[in-house]
Amino acid sequence: MRKKSKYNVAVVGVGAVGIEMLRVLKQRNFPIGDLKVLARSSRDITVDGVNYHVDAITPEAFEGIDIALFAGTEGEKGAAVTFAADAVKRGAVVIDNGADFRMSADVPLVVPEVNPKDVKKAKRGIIANPNCSTIQMVVALAPVHKLYKIKRVIVSTYQAASGAGSKAVDELFSQTKAAIDKEATIKSEALPQRIAFNVFPHIGSFAEDDYTSEEWKMVKETQKIMRDKKIKVTATTVRVPVKTGHSEAVYIETRKPLDINEVKRVLAQSPGIKVVDDVKNSVYPLPIGAEGKDDVFVGRIRKDPDNKKGMWLWVVADNLRKGAATNAVQIAELLVKR
Repeated sequence: MRKKSKYNVAVVGVGAVGIEMLRVLKQRNFPIGDLKVLARSSRDITVDGVNYHVDAITPEAFEGIDIALFAGTEGEKGAAVTFAADAVKRGAVVIDNGADFRMSADVPLVVPEVNPKDVKKAKRGIIANPNCSTIQMVVALAPVHKLYKIKRVIVSTYQAASGAGSKAVDELFSQTKAAIDKEATIKSEALPQRIAFNVFPHIGSFAEDDYTSEEWKMVKETQKIMRDKKIKVTATTVRVPVKTGHSEAVYIETRKPLDINEVKRVLAQSPGIKVVDDVKNSVYPLPIGAEGKDDVFVGRIRKDPDNKKGMWLWVVADNLRKGAATNAVQIAELLVKR
C-alpha cells in the first residue's frame, strides 16, 4: 500500500462492532478519502447523528479501496472468508475482526501496543484482529513479560453480553425486565443460558479437553501475539449480566522473582494502559468506567504472598472498542504510518 494523504476505507458489517468502527474512525480522525459501508443488504443507518448509506456487499464493491475493515462475528464464519480475497485482489489490505484467519501462519495477529512490527508480515494482504478477551489481557501482560518473562497465566474472564452481539444485549435487557416483572417464562435465544441475574461459564462452543473455543483462543492467540509458546495459559471464560466491558482476573507466574512496585510503575508508564489501583478508597477498574474508552484499565495489582514469582491483576476494557473496533483502527493507523 503506497503512502497517501488520505485512504479509501471500507467497513464491512453494521452490527455492534461495525457501528463502533465507524464511530472510532471518526473520533480518531483517520485520514479517510472515500468511505464505503458494506453489509448483506442495502440500507441507510445513523451513527451519532451522522448518516451512512450501506451498500450490499459484492466483490466489485472493493474497487479502489485501500483498507477494508471487516467487523466479523465471533463464533461464526465471517464475511472475510467470502470476500477478503476479492478485496486483496483489488489492492486492499484486509483487517479482519473475525476468528477465521487468526491462527493462519501467514496472517499476522496484531495488538499495536504489543507487536506492532508484525503488520509487515501481511504477505496475504490480511491482518487479523485478536479475540476481545485476548487483546486486553496481552496489553497488560506484555510489560510484565519484558521485565520478568512470564511462565504461566491463569485467567478467569467476566465477559459482557455485547461480546455476543447486539441481540444478546437486547436479551439481557428483556430478560431483566421479565425477571423484575416476575414473568413465569424467561426465554434464552441469543445466549445458551439465561443472562439476567445470572452468570455461566460458556462462551463459544465446547472443544478439546472440554475447554470452550473462547478459552482456547486465549491460549493460542496469547502465545502467537507474544511470540512465545513457552507461556502456559489456562482460562475459564464466563458470561456476566453486564452490557459492555469485559473484566479479567489474571494470575501471572514469572521466571524471575517479582518486584510488585516495579510492576506498578512499569504498567503505569506503558502505552494503552491506565492503572486504577487505590484499594483503600475502593478504587479499581470497573466495566461501567471502561465503556466508551480505548484504554485497558489495570488494578488490584498485588503479589502472591506464597510465591515470590506470582502476582494478580484485574484487567478491564471496553470489548467493542479496544477489544475490537479500536484495535482494528489502530492497526490501520500503523499501516498508514509505515
